[in-house]
Amino acid sequence: MKVLVTGAAGFIGYSLATKLLARGDTVIGVDCVNDYYDVRLKEARLAALAQQGGNRFTLLRQDFSDYPALVASLQGLEFDRIVHLGAQAGVRYSITNPHAYLTANLAGHLNLLEVARHREVEHMVYASSSSVYGGNTKLPFSVEDRVDQPVSLYAATKKADELMSETYAHLYRLPLTGLRFFTVYGPWGRPDMMMWIFTKAIMEGRPIPVFNHGDMYRDFTFIDDIIAGVIASLDNPPPDDGKEKAGGSTKPHRLYNIGNHRSEHLMKVVEILEAECGKKAEIDYQPMQPGDARQSFADIEAISRDLGYKPTTSIDIGVPKFVQWYKEYNGL
Repeated sequence: MKVLVTGAAGFIGYSLATKLLARGDTVIGVDCVNDYYDVRLKEARLAALAQQGGNRFTLLRQDFSDYPALVASLQGLEFDRIVHLGAQAGVRYSITNPHAYLTANLAGHLNLLEVARHREVEHMVYASSSSVYGGNTKLPFSVEDRVDQPVSLYAATKKADELMSETYAHLYRLPLTGLRFFTVYGPWGRPDMMMWIFTKAIMEGRPIPVFNHGDMYRDFTFIDDIIAGVIASLDNPPPDDGKEKAGGSTKPHRLYNIGNHRSEHLMKVVEILEAECGKKAEIDYQPMQPGDARQSFADIEAISRDLGYKPTTSIDIGVPKFVQWYKEYNGL
């Protein structure tokens, strides 16, 4: 299979490309390699993909929010399916830099839908987010729940992406699958996410910021489990059969939660990090941050039923794997 992967220099994009190359697929990566976080980490991921993939990996250093340039860069390249993972990430960053989300998450998503339509691809899988559930109090979060009350601009853009996708599935019968990821972590993870921030601070003897005074719960999902769900989705396009799909559409458009189906107390993760780092954490308790949700918890019944998805990695296994990688990557 020939797969176009946006965000190939990113955490999930890199991890997906690694697995696709390992099973013999050809990967075209698209990434503008911006400086939202340390570019050296992104370049290290890309170097690893180039070494692994050889002539089966092609990288386009392209901003996919620029449609004419994107189309031009793809000329002469063939691909069967798309996994659109590239986006401007981060709930808190969206509070201070809203226009970055307008271009990357809204224009960028529309551009990939247009590419998929005109290239008549077999299937496009795209990244949504558990953030779309906003302030929902019903737990666990189900793809059948209403998600029209986002508490961050980031979440609003991801909900908008789902709506645009539904429109393209209706108008052009384009097979689409949206994946709502729940708190992804693991080796090669992002420096702006909690797992990295806490590990770095504990190792350096600095305080860690714990919001809502520690009363936080997250459905932490290990990267290998996330990628298993992405590939299962990629390999199984939704049929255009008029039947209701996960998420409620009768078009060839499905929505799935990909989580661990466990809502873990944040302080339990801190305890594991302390044990793996060999140091006690100095905790700086802070109030709830704007745009944050107190708890996330994925109902994964739909993707388990349709695709056999079964996460296997608990935080007791996954967090030590991240810390081990972090130490190796940073030469500690």
